[in-house]
Amino acid sequence: MIKKITLVLVALISISAATAQIRVGKAILPYEENFADTDLKLNGAGMREMLWIDLYAGGLYLQNKSKDPKAILDADETMAIKLNIVSGFVTQKKMIKAVRDGFNKATFGNTKALDERINKFIRFFSEPIVKNDIFDIVYVKDKGVKAFKNGKELGVIEGRDFKYALFKIWLGDEPASEGIKKGMLGLQ
Repeated sequence: MIKKITLVLVALISISAATAQIRVGKAILPYEENFADTDLKLNGAGMREMLWIDLYAGGLYLQNKSKDPKAILDADETMAIKLNIVSGFVTQKKMIKAVRDGFNKATFGNTKALDERINKFIRFFSEPIVKNDIFDIVYVKDKGVKAFKNGKELGVIEGRDFKYALFKIWLGDEPASEGIKKGMLGLQ
């Protein structure tokens, strides 16, 4: 009798653990995250592709779901973007270039007020980037953007204006990828 109960409990735990995440291409993203003592739920997720090659999965985590990119960008509340690298084509050099290009697009080339903080953020990519690396970019209300690589904190960049420009890379009018933007907004 105890063996049957144990088997049932193990099966239930396995089922609940399996449903607590979503597959996006080859990446697996959790449905829920907790950053800065704030519970966040997956708003949506998508895949960044180039020439039919999956590069990374991106998930947007919010306290309350939203399909409105402007409201998300303007919000002064804890939120996060998770990037799960699924290809060896994503290298340190290419990530740095993509981030610089993303900030230029997000600010219409007017990065002057952010340059020092952009350079600090880019230094977070000082180590090689390999397949299966996971980056968490977390805006913590009243603190700034905290960046993590594989669970290790890389640093903090202050300023809601920095968060706005950074998140605009994926959620702005000219995103890194329309597919990933639609996915993060739960529109796919």
